[in-house]
Amino acid sequence: MSDLKLTMGNIEFDNPIWVASGTFGYGTEAPELVDVNRLGAIVTKSITRQPREGNPPPRIVETPSGMINSIGLANIGVERYIKEMLPIYESLTTKIIMNIAGTDIQEYIEILEMVESVSSVIAGYEINISCPNVKKGGMEFGVDCDMTAKLTDALRSRTDRLIIMKLSPNVSDIVSIGQASQDAGADAVSAINTVVGMSISAKTGTSDIYTTYGGLSGPAIKPVGLAAVHKLYQKLNIPIIGIGGIVNGQDVAEYMLAGAQAVQVGTANFRNPGISEDILSQLETFISESKWPSANDMVGQVKTHS
Repeated sequence: MSDLKLTMGNIEFDNPIWVASGTFGYGTEAPELVDVNRLGAIVTKSITRQPREGNPPPRIVETPSGMINSIGLANIGVERYIKEMLPIYESLTTKIIMNIAGTDIQEYIEILEMVESVSSVIAGYEINISCPNVKKGGMEFGVDCDMTAKLTDALRSRTDRLIIMKLSPNVSDIVSIGQASQDAGADAVSAINTVVGMSISAKTGTSDIYTTYGGLSGPAIKPVGLAAVHKLYQKLNIPIIGIGGIVNGQDVAEYMLAGAQAVQVGTANFRNPGISEDILSQLETFISESKWPSANDMVGQVKTHS
């Protein structure tokens, strides 16, 4: 059996295969299709202070090697999340990472404090500072080092649980945002969120997404994700979680070679909700047949030509 365990902060994860926020609901929707307890972690969909209906349809469109979504952070709100979801997580053995989104620092703080005020098995928080699908909020933090640092520091002072800052590729220098997160106390960063994209129907002459622009995900953005992870790995001392276009165990190995300690499977879940289990099995086989003693030994070991 391959050694896939890893540690972030004071939390040990059984393996590096996680499911990405916004692609797996609240983690409890498809028990007959996937054994979630085999996964390293579930990152739940973004939770806001108040419930959100999200953007009007059409808000998802398939594109070459990917998809564009503009869901707009539709969710049940933190009060229902605490009441309805936290008790369910007590019965799971996989780690739960709660994704939080807000329109200003106070909203992020209020959501976190509400969850911290109750007993739960939440292992940590992934902070969405990089969503391109809402007109107001997180994206403003994700493009500014000072705002990222201020938000990270405010949340860090209010919890001992993991703080993971989710970084946007839609910036001029993702490393600076990652550095600001690390310096302000983040335990890890995840990269990347979706890339801003657009889809047009030539037949109708109209945009395929109501909001015109949305977030491009899937295999089409994997090279962008790999580059971001590799750049971050050169400068940061905290773990990096790779996201973008992962559909098999080889993709995971590539992200780990680039510098990721764990990965999140996203768009592939829409086609096959159980694909993360398949990817986990593929990674186990890859490690056992390779020269690497463990998954961690691969991290950052890509050989470049420069």
